Amino acid sequence: MGIKKIRVGTLISGGGTNLQAIIDAAKSSEIDAEIVFTGTDNPSAKGLVRATNEGIPTFVSDYRAIIAGYKKNPDKTVPPMNFDLKTLMAKQRLLPHDTSPEKIRAFLCSRALAEADLIRNMAAYPFDLLVLAGFLRTLTPYFIDQVSPDPDRPRIMNIHPALLPAFPGTDGYGDTFRYGCKVGGATVHFVDYGEDSGPIIGQRSFPIEPEDTLDSVREKGLRVEWALYPACIQLFAEERLKIVHLPSDSRSPSSNKRIVKIIPF
Repeated sequence: MGIKKIRVGTLISGGGTNLQAIIDAAKSSEIDAEIVFTGTDNPSAKGLVRATNEGIPTFVSDYRAIIAGYKKNPDKTVPPMNFDLKTLMAKQRLLPHDTSPEKIRAFLCSRALAEADLIRNMAAYPFDLLVLAGFLRTLTPYFIDQVSPDPDRPRIMNIHPALLPAFPGTDGYGDTFRYGCKVGGATVHFVDYGEDSGPIIGQRSFPIEPEDTLDSVREKGLRVEWALYPACIQLFAEERLKIVHLPSDSRSPSSNKRIVKIIPF
């Protein structure tokens, strides 16, 4: 008996090469998945064409316009009905805690408006797993708690261009190259409240040779990503990903963390 196909929603911001890799893996039955939508924060995202060509429904939640609208009249902007600023400020780990409360408030309020639009668009397409396939926006606890409310059964997956926990942030391949590393790689992980800090599902590496340039490192990395991401989605489809809680370090009780254990067949 074959594995039942999971419904995968995808979010992109740009060209959608990882989206294409996932589309191709689904079409070839390499993964037991059906892509049910592709959404973006960027109306000009070229990856929308890839989805449309495959008959995948698409939508745009224009973050830039929504955030600009908030900035024009922040005091008159009505947040989503289920928005609890105090709770979100306590949960968020995207901004340092010494950031001014006003800046944190503006960040969370503006992002919640954009994320509420994302959620509204996604509601038309029931899904089992949300895949960030080059989605260049961080997600706040407002979004995560609605889309993936059970931390022991996460269902938002992201790919990062570095071997986490090294080099989190926006330029993983660039940071890896500039640091002089001899090995680069990519990481697929579940999304939590921090930046690239969620439980790691899978990693693949590649050598960085003396003659490599930043462009060639990025090319190597993309080829790794296109194989790694579908493989991790398939593990989810096979229900082989289990969250395990590690015991806290007695010297640092807050060090309790979650890891992903891959269940063998």
